[in-house]
Amino acid sequence: MNYHLLEALKTNWASLLISIVVLGLLYALARRKVKFGTRVLLALGLGLVAGIVFHQLELAHESVRTLGSMFVNLVRMIVIPLVITAVISSIVTISNPNQLRKIGVKTVGLFLATTGVAALIGLLVALAFNPAAGITQSTPEGFEARQIPTFSQVILDLTPVNPINDMAQGKVVPVIIFGIFLAVAIVRVNARKPEAVEPFKKFIESFLQIMYEVTKFIIRLTPYGVYALVAAMAARYGAETLKPLIAIVLVTYLALIVHMIVVYGGLLAFVAKVNPVKFFRKIYPMMAVAFTTRSSFATLPINLEVLVKRVRISPKIASFVAPLGATMNFNGCGGVWPAIVAVFVANVYGLSLSVTDYIVLILVAAISSIGVAGVPGPASISTTVVLTSLGLPLEGMGLVLAIEALVDMGRTTVNMTGDAVTALVVAESEGEFDRAAFDRNEEDELELNLAGV
Repeated sequence: MNYHLLEALKTNWASLLISIVVLGLLYALARRKVKFGTRVLLALGLGLVAGIVFHQLELAHESVRTLGSMFVNLVRMIVIPLVITAVISSIVTISNPNQLRKIGVKTVGLFLATTGVAALIGLLVALAFNPAAGITQSTPEGFEARQIPTFSQVILDLTPVNPINDMAQGKVVPVIIFGIFLAVAIVRVNARKPEAVEPFKKFIESFLQIMYEVTKFIIRLTPYGVYALVAAMAARYGAETLKPLIAIVLVTYLALIVHMIVVYGGLLAFVAKVNPVKFFRKIYPMMAVAFTTRSSFATLPINLEVLVKRVRISPKIASFVAPLGATMNFNGCGGVWPAIVAVFVANVYGLSLSVTDYIVLILVAAISSIGVAGVPGPASISTTVVLTSLGLPLEGMGLVLAIEALVDMGRTTVNMTGDAVTALVVAESEGEFDRAAFDRNEEDELELNLAGV
C-alpha cells in the first residue's frame, strides 16, 4: 500500500503540484466572491493549459484524473434521492383538483411534449453534426457497456420491481415511475383524508430542501471538477481537445434555434394562430433578460409583466403558467442539452446507441426535466439522469460542464420562451387571451427597470 502510494507520488508529483496551485487559485477566487460562471470558464482554460503542458512534457496525470472521478462520484451520489423527492414534490405541488383539471393538465402536458420534442431535435442535430468528431476516450476502469436489449426487455426494465434495489443499482427511470405512483397516491388520499398524508408531505418537502443544500455543495465543486476532468482529457489529446468544445457550442445553439423556429413557431402559428414574429417581438424584453441573467427565476417577474401587458394574456393564466414553467419547463436544459451530451459522450467513448436507447433518451429527458425542477444546476442534473439511464460514463461530462456558461444563455432563453408560448396556448384555449388587443399592438409600459436586472 505504502509502496504504491510512494510510487504514485514519484510519478505524479509535477502534475499534482500544478493542480494544487490551480485548485488553490480557484478557491481563492471563490473566497473573493468571483462569479461562479467566471470561475468555471477559468477552470476550463486552466485545465486546457495544464493538460496540454502535461501532454507536451509527457507528465503522469493519474492524480488529476482521480480528482475528476471523485467529482463525478459525488454527482452520481445525489441523483437518486434528489430525483425521487423532486418528482413527488413537483406533482404534489399542483395537486389542486380544479387547477389540474382545467389548466394544469394542459400546461404540464405541453411542458412534457415540448421537452420531448426538444430532446428529439437535440438528438437529430447531434447525430447529424457529431460534435465529438476527432476525439476518442478509453472507457473508465470498471465500466461495462450495456448490451443492446430488445424493446420488450426495455419496457420490463423500466417497470419498478424493488424500488430499494432499483435505487441501489442507479436505475433512474423505475425510481421516477415509483415516485409518480407515490405522488398520485398522495393526491388521491389528500382529497379524502388530508391529515393522513400531511406528515409524509412535510417529510418530502423537508428532505427535498436538505437535498437542495447537498446539491448546492456538489455544484460549488464544479470549477474544481471541471479543471480536473478537462486537464485529464487534454493531457491525453493535447490541443485537439479544443475542437469538440467549439463544435458542441455551435451544435447546441443550432439545435436551440431550430427548436425555437419549428416548435415554438409552429405552436404559435397553427395552435394559437398568432403571428410568431409579432409574438417574439412582444416578448423580446423577457428574452433579453433571460439571455443575460441565465436564470429562470430572475426572469420570472419580467415574464409575468410581458405576458399580461404586451401579449395580453389574463393575469389568472399568466400567474399560474409562468411560475410553474420557471420550475418545471426546461426545453433547453432538460431536452436539447442532455440529448446532445448523450450523443457526444457515446461517441467519445466509442459506444453505440440503438433506436431503443434514443426512445428511452427522449422519454427520460422529458420526465427528468420536471423531476429536477428548481434544483441548482438543473441542466447538469438532467444530463446526469439521462446518461445514467443509458448506461453511459459520467466522466464524459467533463468537457461539457466546462462550457455550461456559454450555452446556458441560449438554454435559459429557450426555457423562458417556452413558458411564454405555453401560457399563450393555454390562455387561448381557455378564452383568456385578448386577441384583438394583441393584434392592435396595445402594449402597456413595463414597470420593471430592466437595466437593473
